[in-house]
Amino acid sequence: MSTDTFLPTDVPPTRPSHKVEQLKPDLLLHTNHHLCPGCGEPLVLRELLEVVTELGAAERTIGVAGIGCYTAFSSAIDLDLIQALHGRAPSVATGAKRMLPDRLVFTLQGDGDMVNEGLQEVIHTAARGESITCVLLNNGVFGETGGHMTSTTVIGQRTKNTLEGRDGSYHGYPILIGDLLAQLEGTVYAARGSVHNAAAVASTKRMLRKAFESQLRGQGFSLVEVLTMCPTGWFIPTADGPGYLDDVLGTVHITGELKADGKLVTTAELRARSQERARRQSAPGQEAERV
Repeated sequence: MSTDTFLPTDVPPTRPSHKVEQLKPDLLLHTNHHLCPGCGEPLVLRELLEVVTELGAAERTIGVAGIGCYTAFSSAIDLDLIQALHGRAPSVATGAKRMLPDRLVFTLQGDGDMVNEGLQEVIHTAARGESITCVLLNNGVFGETGGHMTSTTVIGQRTKNTLEGRDGSYHGYPILIGDLLAQLEGTVYAARGSVHNAAAVASTKRMLRKAFESQLRGQGFSLVEVLTMCPTGWFIPTADGPGYLDDVLGTVHITGELKADGKLVTTAELRARSQERARRQSAPGQEAERV
């Protein structure tokens, strides 16, 4: 890897410090929230609001919030918002889109809200090909109630009701919701991103933009699942959140595009690609691959 990608720290920088981005998106009214330290959900909110602004769609965007920690964002977002009952956001969003088809409509839901309480809602919404975008904040726990198991909790993961770790033979196996929805004809775009490091944040923002653009073209249903940190619900120190996400949730809910441009890719295929990339990078004499 070229050394010119690194900044020397033993000498003063040749370029003075400068502002590279706004401290907050224009559509974020304030940065105050009561979410726990290390939570990944504010990162997703920032990306989402930035994409809406970049698309010039702020005046015609409607958000539908599910029930979870992120519900607190409703008072901080300068967009038209609807509060749905637990799990019902896709159906509420369907109604909004059908009444106002020129609007950009998205849902903001957690894994407990979408994959536990409202699994039937999102499946039928995707099957009908409703032109909305569902954004899933997946941390593998019911964060708002203190860290209980959800349908996306991975095998071996410790939660408040799986203290010895999730056991597939007893608790069942995690649902890969992106794979399920990607297979439906009504789904035009499905992707799974993360916010555990800078590269993942940038990739996830591109996924959100693609999903919104497909909706604006009227192509059908879109989903962006984002793996987010929840140190409190995982019973770990705040600083360990990104690493835990990558090592635990990230090894099961593999990130990448699951359906784009009519091409379907399974999580198993994404895993195989990731393993092959890691194998090549670890081979003697091989230069690290940029992703």
